[in-house]
Amino acid sequence: MSTSYYLAGLLAYVLAGRVAMRHFTGGVRETALAALNVTGVFIFLFYGGKEHFVLRFGVYLALIVGLYLTVLLFADKRGRWPWLAFFAPIAALIVVRYVPGEWYVALGHAFGKTWRGVPQMIGISYLAFRCSRLVLEIRNGVVQKPNFLEYVNFAFFLPTMPVGPINTYANFRRGFVERYEVPVGRAALRILVGAVKYQFLGNLCNQLTYSGLLLDDHPHHWLDLPVAMLFYYLYLYLNFSGFCDMAIGAAGLMGIAVPENFENPFAARNMREFWNRWHITLSAWMRDQVFSPLSKFLVRVMGVKLADHAIALTILVTFLLIGIWHGAGLNYALFGLAQAVGVATVHYYTIFLKKKLGRDGFKAYNENRWIQAAAVVITFCYYAVTLFLFANTLAEMKQIFSVLQ
Repeated sequence: MSTSYYLAGLLAYVLAGRVAMRHFTGGVRETALAALNVTGVFIFLFYGGKEHFVLRFGVYLALIVGLYLTVLLFADKRGRWPWLAFFAPIAALIVVRYVPGEWYVALGHAFGKTWRGVPQMIGISYLAFRCSRLVLEIRNGVVQKPNFLEYVNFAFFLPTMPVGPINTYANFRRGFVERYEVPVGRAALRILVGAVKYQFLGNLCNQLTYSGLLLDDHPHHWLDLPVAMLFYYLYLYLNFSGFCDMAIGAAGLMGIAVPENFENPFAARNMREFWNRWHITLSAWMRDQVFSPLSKFLVRVMGVKLADHAIALTILVTFLLIGIWHGAGLNYALFGLAQAVGVATVHYYTIFLKKKLGRDGFKAYNENRWIQAAAVVITFCYYAVTLFLFANTLAEMKQIFSVLQ
């Protein structure tokens, strides 16, 4: 699909969605949006893709039907039954990410198909977390159990399908209950800014990242490594936040609320604050579903005297899961471990400073501009360095170090 057709199709999607949200109601609106989202996901994310794309999309539809059945049967039950529905999307994610590709090849042969590996399940990570949290929203009485079309619209909402942000069902349904107004000019400008970041600035920075600079089988001066680290960080931010800008702007034009996913992460003064500014919706999901319940459990088990260490252990588990969530390679687990080390260091350093300086001294320390500036620089550099683990497989790391002189 050419760029012009792609942009025309996206414009048609947004305009059709805006008409449906503003001029239709009830079942007619849900039906129109479901048809629009399913068609949009198929055309923009599957059509003309890798082999058997129709079959792959059919598997995705079947997955949505299966997940909805778990919500229908278990989400509002008492006891432990809702956890079956909560873990069903996560189980699907684990199967897609971690079942060996050879199994899919063998399964394809059994049906006379020539599958080459794991099916391309675009957006499965974000879908899994959206749909699992919906179960808890239902169980806790925050929202009513959706009908099938409402579930499809939430799960298959095109703007947030590929890379988020991870919306809650309650926030998603705001525009269905009362009109969610975003000025047209502001939403359009958000889309334009996102497109410039995603298509132009991001691509410029990508030319000096690991793949653009170092992985070319030529020798390089060792200074090229920090250059690649810097520009990969900039590329990732521009690419990811740019796409989120476009998603938030497009959803706003349709009248659907989508949360922010970035809040000037370059200004973070430590890694704990950084993860409150970077990929905010993922951080919020992990905080609510993993960190809070696990930290409370470990404090009860280990005792109040060891509460600080219980929190550090929870940080380790949480960020290892964040790393694994991003991908199946060992490098992603190492990336998560590096984040855990950064956040845990802040945790213990904060405890040390409070004991050493006292309340007033700790406040003065945090308000010192020179200290703040140094902390921001250190945080920026630390995350840029740890992204080396995120960006490269172990084989690519070995290749990069082999060409440095």
